[in-house]
Amino acid sequence: MILPPLADRFGRTFPYLRLSVTDVCNFRCSYCLPNGWQPTGTERFLTGAEILRLVRAFAGLGTWKIRLTGGEPSVRRDLTEIIRTTAAVPGIRRIALTTNGYRLAERAESWFDAGLQAINVSIDSLDRARFRLITGHDRLVEVLAGVEACRRLGFSAVKINTVLLRGLNGDAVDDFIDFVADRDLSLRFIELMRTRDNADYFADQHLPAHRVIDRLTARGWHPLPRVEGAGPAQEFMHPDSRGRIGIIAPYAKDFCASCNRLRVSARGLLHLCLFGSGGHDLRPLLQDDTQIGALQTTLTNLLTLKRDRHYQAEGDFGTLPSLAATGG
Repeated sequence: MILPPLADRFGRTFPYLRLSVTDVCNFRCSYCLPNGWQPTGTERFLTGAEILRLVRAFAGLGTWKIRLTGGEPSVRRDLTEIIRTTAAVPGIRRIALTTNGYRLAERAESWFDAGLQAINVSIDSLDRARFRLITGHDRLVEVLAGVEACRRLGFSAVKINTVLLRGLNGDAVDDFIDFVADRDLSLRFIELMRTRDNADYFADQHLPAHRVIDRLTARGWHPLPRVEGAGPAQEFMHPDSRGRIGIIAPYAKDFCASCNRLRVSARGLLHLCLFGSGGHDLRPLLQDDTQIGALQTTLTNLLTLKRDRHYQAEGDFGTLPSLAATGG
């Protein structure tokens, strides 16, 4: 049964769910997990059955786009099966994945065959030495090979995510723009976000997104209108470029006005906002198929708590220790 779509008090609807399948990541990106992922001994991530019930509940409330995230989702051995079962849920029209690209070239085909349609690959530098400095791994060549494999397979969207870091890639914006000139790719520049624990790093590396927008404008790029179900990026095009550039600017005016996505962590916590304080535990309602109706009622009620925007300008950075904790 299709129920009224998820909506908040401000008239926003939520066709898009970012679903983390693990907190574990095998990279050590300086802006996210500089010391690598640290186990706590209490890890018990959502099972495949729990994920399926969650997706079915959201689909019944009008959600049609699912993005699987982490940590690094590919560390789960059952990721291909998660993709396959999620893609088969009635009402789900689009499955996307965000990955660091580890062993992507050899896994992309099985994911594509399972129903994955779109993929975002994190690449924060096109320089091999800088890539290693940022991620802790000398894997740029194989990550780029994975991107090319996805292009050959025919994914409907292949995107590159690049976190703007003033001292690490801030001088290479033109290199990224040139990289997509002859490639049918969409590159996302993501403004570094402040979290609970990264105050010093943020102060040192934050590069305002408007500086990149100014550079794009100077080079003749033009903004495009948003499309249904799109993520938070403002996209730009250039008549002489095959690729596109997107800007995710969380501190821009009215950034939250177009919010259309919710987040569920790998442990089953619903996060109404990336910068919110804590999450709402959905896991008790994921244990049996008969609970889906109760879960949908809970989701509808929780949406009344969603705030109109994040409050970072007022110094409220929430309780998020790192972006890996909720899948970004």
